[in-house]
Amino acid sequence: MENQGGITVRRALELPGLRGGLPEVLTGEDQLDRPVRWVHAGEAPNLPALLKGGELLLTTGLGIAARPADQRAFVRKLAERGIAALVVELGPRFPQLPAALVDTARAAGLPLVQLHREVPFVTVTEQLHTELVNSHYALLRQVEEVDRRCTRALLDGGGVPRVLRTLAEFAAEPVFLEAADGRLLYAAAPPGDARPDPLHVWEGLRSGRTAGRDRPPSGAVVVDVPGGSTAPGAAGSVRARLVLLPVAGRLLPVHRLAAERASGILAIVLMQARQEEELAARGRGDFLHDLAEGRIAPEDAPAQARVLGFRPGDGPMLPVVMRLANPPEGLTPGGGWAVLVRAVAEELAAVGVPALLGVRPVEGRVPVLAGLRTEAERTAVAGRVAAALRAGLERTGLAASPAEGAAGRRGPVVVVGGAGGWAAAAAGLRHAAQTATAAQGLPDQPWYDARRLDIDLLLWRLRDHHDLGAFVDRALGPLLDHDRRAKPPLLPTLTAYLAHAGRKAETARELHLNRQTLYNRLARIAELLGTDLDDPHTVLALSLALRARRHVP
Repeated sequence: MENQGGITVRRALELPGLRGGLPEVLTGEDQLDRPVRWVHAGEAPNLPALLKGGELLLTTGLGIAARPADQRAFVRKLAERGIAALVVELGPRFPQLPAALVDTARAAGLPLVQLHREVPFVTVTEQLHTELVNSHYALLRQVEEVDRRCTRALLDGGGVPRVLRTLAEFAAEPVFLEAADGRLLYAAAPPGDARPDPLHVWEGLRSGRTAGRDRPPSGAVVVDVPGGSTAPGAAGSVRARLVLLPVAGRLLPVHRLAAERASGILAIVLMQARQEEELAARGRGDFLHDLAEGRIAPEDAPAQARVLGFRPGDGPMLPVVMRLANPPEGLTPGGGWAVLVRAVAEELAAVGVPALLGVRPVEGRVPVLAGLRTEAERTAVAGRVAAALRAGLERTGLAASPAEGAAGRRGPVVVVGGAGGWAAAAAGLRHAAQTATAAQGLPDQPWYDARRLDIDLLLWRLRDHHDLGAFVDRALGPLLDHDRRAKPPLLPTLTAYLAHAGRKAETARELHLNRQTLYNRLARIAELLGTDLDDPHTVLALSLALRARRHVP
């Protein structure tokens, strides 16, 4: 408690002023961690009426009546007021505390402490007040530090997720941001937290609230994030709510203060257009990423997906990943991702494809899980999802044009993994995400099948290995040197020839060459490379070299 800017009854008894009185705890030993809001000394019979709660009450008992019934009433009223503890100095009034006082305090769960030595109450009061002021100052310093970290997270580009994770780390409890209508926008857990995923916690919370308890559990911190409307007279409306749940322990006043500071930061961010949509899309992207990385078990995934609004039915699921090689500068947290997500969701809803769509802005990835009725739908649905992703990117106005691609900015790559249940979907998302990076150098097409790109993925993983570059130089070096010095270039001819598995007629048609010209070029390529283009081992080596060349720096 002291670390959170407060004083407990236990701490007060450890201070020199009270420790010198040889304090003895008679009742409420399990309540000594109660916070002390203030300290008060008095002897009046009507003391309970003067208190507000949270006080440490010092008395010699002169104001306590002699009758046991009055003593019991006195203690009950103090307990009802919610004082932190009753400290009685033994002396002429009470050489020992009456049984009525002790029994009533024990029944009420009120800490009752007797002092065996006389102490100056003014000294005790000064010490406790000094400790309280220092503790409140420490509390404010903690809140200021959290506020500074949240602001820095925002300025560094971390956005709302980093702000929420900072708050979750400080409170050591899960933090949720919900829309004004109760929809979950984002969930954050403390770093390294081994407790249940926050989406599980949220599902339990929402099921309890929809069952008739439309408020968070006792001990939770709920802070409104203002700014939900710009309509006249709606200045105080709620845009979202920040919710901290006491899963492992107890939330303290300092946590509420930190949440209130964070709500002001969040209000500023959420005032930007479409931030709630984008935040929810990031939350779904984090879920899909954690599923792919094995941080969410397949058996836990369906319940968490339902929290995010995804109910695919009993059929298999199709993992799809779109990757932007160089995310355009305009596709930032200001709303571009939200426009993309909304556009894709509308396209897929129009063709009846249930989908869970998320975004990973840092990696420039858009992961998707689409629901299939049967495995036979895989190709058709893959085409619809890929078309929706590309159309959605076009609707943002930020898709790279061919000219831009030629200048170094490539268009998006869409990769489709294998369909199946939750375990297969997790593996498929991971495979598709890795393959999407490796597919950046491939010829453009609507979508790629991750199952057919394993060689490219392997070569991409070896891209920084010296032997791979040396292999490309040995296999293709003379041909590349020729193309740098002379025309026409011969590498396109070799590429087309290998793509058509050595079928010369099809190669000639693709290159718009007559057969004799093609034969002359193939002969020249064989001469430069010193090899036989009809040899299967040579064909395999050259095919691998052409693929590897896309990935070698």
